[in-house]
Amino acid sequence: MNIKKSILLIVVILLIDQWSKIYIKTHFVLGESVDVFNWFKILFIENEGAAWGAKLSDVLPISDATGKLVLTIFRLFAIFGIGYWLHDVVRKQSSKTLIVAVSLIFAGALGNILDSVFYGLIFDDSYNHVATLFSDEPYGKAFYGKVVDMLYFPLVDTTWPDWMPFVGGKNFRFFEPVFNIADTAISTGVGILLVFNKRAFGKNDEENTDEVGVETSETFEQPQEPTKE
Repeated sequence: MNIKKSILLIVVILLIDQWSKIYIKTHFVLGESVDVFNWFKILFIENEGAAWGAKLSDVLPISDATGKLVLTIFRLFAIFGIGYWLHDVVRKQSSKTLIVAVSLIFAGALGNILDSVFYGLIFDDSYNHVATLFSDEPYGKAFYGKVVDMLYFPLVDTTWPDWMPFVGGKNFRFFEPVFNIADTAISTGVGILLVFNKRAFGKNDEENTDEVGVETSETFEQPQEPTKE
């Protein structure tokens, strides 16, 4: 897989990710939801922290604003690291599986970093009204933007039986997180690396195919009988 195909995959994911976020931001009020199916909803939330809404200020003695800035800077360094990794695996003509996985991770990370870096500059807030793109009164500044999430899959939404200790009568919901296209790309890329680890970090897929073909032809080559004079 060459660099052009990798860039095309990244651009497609970024376009879908950013289009979906801008559409949600400019058509939904924060907290608004639409039921697509009983197990799938479009729910508009904004994430100021890392995955699962975690914040650095929850574990470190720093303010929310400082924690947000540190997280955004960390994401920028991570983007450069993943970008170098992608360049390296393409240059070395690694397996197509590995290049696709790293491309997905890079696209997802870049999609979320765009929110963190720029959204505070171009949108006003979404509290009780639909946000305006390129607003004269943006809700934040560079590096302090909030990541837009909207995909919600409450596959199971029920209540624990009353006879259950500790949790009886309480609500149980699976799957709880709300995420976006960029998160999906990152998770898919990581999943590919975990599930297809040997294929990803083995030789180039085409080389493997060629070797299999050579071995097969050698294995099934029939010995020829000596010719009679």
